[in-house]
Amino acid sequence: MGKKVTVVGAGFYGSTTAQRLAEYDVFETVVLVDVVEGKPEGLALDLNQSRPVEGYETLVVGKTVGFDGSGYEIIEGSDVVIITAGFPRKPGMSRMDLLEKNAGIVRPVAENVAKYAPNAVIIVVTNPLDEMTALAQIAAQFPKNRVMGQAGMLDTARFTHFVAEATGAKISEVKTLTLGSHGETMVPVPSACSVKGQPLSEVLPAEKIEELVVRTRNGGAEVVALLKTGSAYYAPSAAAARMAKAVAEDSGAVMPVCAWVDGEYGIDGVYLGVEAELGAEGVRRVVETDLTAEELAGLKEAAEAVRAKQSDVASM
Repeated sequence: MGKKVTVVGAGFYGSTTAQRLAEYDVFETVVLVDVVEGKPEGLALDLNQSRPVEGYETLVVGKTVGFDGSGYEIIEGSDVVIITAGFPRKPGMSRMDLLEKNAGIVRPVAENVAKYAPNAVIIVVTNPLDEMTALAQIAAQFPKNRVMGQAGMLDTARFTHFVAEATGAKISEVKTLTLGSHGETMVPVPSACSVKGQPLSEVLPAEKIEELVVRTRNGGAEVVALLKTGSAYYAPSAAAARMAKAVAEDSGAVMPVCAWVDGEYGIDGVYLGVEAELGAEGVRRVVETDLTAEELAGLKEAAEAVRAKQSDVASM
């Protein structure tokens, strides 16, 4: 049996994710579902017609689904389900402003995933990310290793781009890392960052690093403010698609993701941005990185901030 991946939500984020997944040519089928009548079918048709040009075999299947769960049988047997459905941010909105609106979307989606694709690994990208990941796990009642969120990959990619731009280095010569939550309590890890193998602190002055850290933390808001309508999707979809690929290939790739932390770093019982080894069962294990005392304190602070909000979602 070939691998099957489902993308829930056919907006810019979802459709771009479906395109990337199809072009990898590691899945037999990419399913795209949305509540907007005809939209997923139309996008699937368009994507399939690009197959002869791009030279991939993956078939894209689009299906309109209902808020009542109708149509979700199309996702049956999915190995991975990526949840992108939800309202995007508007200029001036924080990720937290979306909490209640998007909880009402993510909960029924996760319940339908549990019903039709009970063995899937769920990757959540709907904002506010850490809270929606916790909610999806509660609603689906999956083991925690099979539900994760996409954030660290994106934040790290943004940080890497900014460092490369500031130093004139190639992207391939820059290594960065961000942990913590997606948003205000993001914890960039300068001690794990390097340019051409040299520690970042030796390449850029402290105030410039701090400036790039702040820009990374506000990376999504910067794009939202420029676009005026909608939010980022090229970089976020690349991050989610790579995570799905690691699961499908059971690769053991280590990536920064939003994963369940239970004892690592002395932190218990919370979804948090950490590095994790990904495979067919989702998160194989959380990989602990050597942190400075300051970075570890920041990570623990992020954990407490997220924990307080994650406890609220159980009742949503």
